[in-house]
Amino acid sequence: MPLTALALVLAAALLHALWNIVAKRAGGDSRFALVVSVQLSLLWAPLGLWVAWSVVPGWGWREWAAIFASALVHVLYFTALLRGYRLADLTVVYPIARGTGPLLSAGGAVLLLGERLTLFGLAGVVLVVGGVFLIAGGPGLWARAHDAVQRERVRAGIAYGALTGATIAAYTLIDGYAVTVLAISPILVDWLGNVVRVPMLLPGALRDPAAMREIWRSQWRYALVVAVFSPMAYVLVLYAMRLAPVSHVAPARELSMLFAALLGGRLLGERDRGWRIAGAGLIAVGVVALAA
Repeated sequence: MPLTALALVLAAALLHALWNIVAKRAGGDSRFALVVSVQLSLLWAPLGLWVAWSVVPGWGWREWAAIFASALVHVLYFTALLRGYRLADLTVVYPIARGTGPLLSAGGAVLLLGERLTLFGLAGVVLVVGGVFLIAGGPGLWARAHDAVQRERVRAGIAYGALTGATIAAYTLIDGYAVTVLAISPILVDWLGNVVRVPMLLPGALRDPAAMREIWRSQWRYALVVAVFSPMAYVLVLYAMRLAPVSHVAPARELSMLFAALLGGRLLGERDRGWRIAGAGLIAVGVVALAA
């Protein structure tokens, strides 16, 4: 992987870990995702419209299909992620999601996009996934399973983390196809996809307008942080996909676990810091293998 692509992924990883910690603290649901989408659409509109002005009029059905498919999968992603954060620890949901996502997206890139994963690259993927497991708690996950309350939290964390990871793999492949094969600007993939998400999320919010107003009042600050950091992180990743194969970029994104391990446990008061540090070390070695 070129050093420029690795630098982009490193910056994206820090931003990604930060906005996920904020989203966990917000404790919101799909209505929180709507607040984020509205703020993001307005905040990034000048840049999005400037990039779209000369290219979008020439788009065909393939470009629009990619945008709508990406938007739909991102709605499922935020729904699963936020529900997982409400029911379980960030340090279970986040690592499981980040471990499942690259494993599936790297395999999908090889099968669907014609990329090749060398044995060295495969070893990197395995190390990254192993590190994610340790950060999630390692053997401590099984120990917690003997306590009824913790067992339910762990089960919920694993279930929603895996579901989130599957959506990560899906949108990574869709968006990777959009920026590499269709040559759509990463800025447009993220911004237009987000604009399309707003009407997708509206029906659920309009079922209870009073609750929606309260969520906007109490959570808009958290949403604003996500609206700023989330697109920055993802656009950096999409630009990295133009410089390196998707099957390398997707696992390298797990550098975010280095930051989540150190920041999440301290800020959220979650446990198993020793396993997280060990997992972070495995991830670092895995990313070096991918970069090589």
